[in-house]
Amino acid sequence: MPSLKSHLVSLILRHSRKRAFSSPENLRRWIDYARKTEDYHPPALLKARLDIAETSLDGFPVYEIAPKFGERRRILYLHGGAYVFQITSYHWGLIAEMAERLGFAVTVPVYPIAPEHDFHAMFGMVGDLYRRMLEETDAEDIVFMGDSAGGNMAVVLTMMAAEEGLPLPSRHVLISPGLDMSLSNPEVFEAERNDPWLGIPGGLEAIRLYSAGMDRSDWHISPLYGDLSVLPKTLLLAGSRDLLSPDNLIFAEKARAAGVEVDVVYEEGMFHVWPLIEMPEARRARDSIVDFLAGEPKAKRMQARGWWLQGQAAT
Repeated sequence: MPSLKSHLVSLILRHSRKRAFSSPENLRRWIDYARKTEDYHPPALLKARLDIAETSLDGFPVYEIAPKFGERRRILYLHGGAYVFQITSYHWGLIAEMAERLGFAVTVPVYPIAPEHDFHAMFGMVGDLYRRMLEETDAEDIVFMGDSAGGNMAVVLTMMAAEEGLPLPSRHVLISPGLDMSLSNPEVFEAERNDPWLGIPGGLEAIRLYSAGMDRSDWHISPLYGDLSVLPKTLLLAGSRDLLSPDNLIFAEKARAAGVEVDVVYEEGMFHVWPLIEMPEARRARDSIVDFLAGEPKAKRMQARGWWLQGQAAT
């Protein structure tokens, strides 16, 4: 049964963020407001817990978040935000926890977003970043992780890297990814009614702003229609109250048919990108991500989680 906090968050979302996606005009108003208030920098509290370095690429910031200890395997984290909103404190919280619990470094691009930029600028920058990462780290030690639009970008970036003949990442972690923008699945329209966050009209406007005129069924926009056989082992997290979930489940089936190992965490009652928000269901989801990437037996993971929670209480 969904937690009390998840019900409260759903209620808040339905009376706030859902409005942003209710129409193209509302989405553009939210974008205008966001440009005046967004702050992409890592929260100051993270600096006491982690090593944080800032570089730039193609004129955009790139953060390297590293634990005070660890094996320095690397996650490329691509944040969500419908391609039009910046990274948030919720993303940074998840990123910090993954760095600390896994001992991995996390590379976080503050990539160009729409409407100021489009698909070509976004993937030009993150493509350059992946090539730079490959000069420093073996592909087998690189994981792509992304939520929402960032999950889409992780899959498309892997497909584009395969097309270019580059070494591919070892694993994907996809949190509520947007994988089919064509709206060819009628279940999506039914799912929209139960989704407290996303709406189709605003979502289509976001796609229009970033897609550089490409058809929504082009695999660069909807990777469900690309060559799924090139994808690495994947963990897919989806919630029953997310309008993107029907296509997520189709993606899992098609990827498995193409020979890809896909683990699915499907959480009843959960909304879009719920693992980013502190609540019981998110803690379970984050444990699943740690297990998937670290391959820890449960006893060891619980011991590590106990250590991590003690550290949180001390700070």
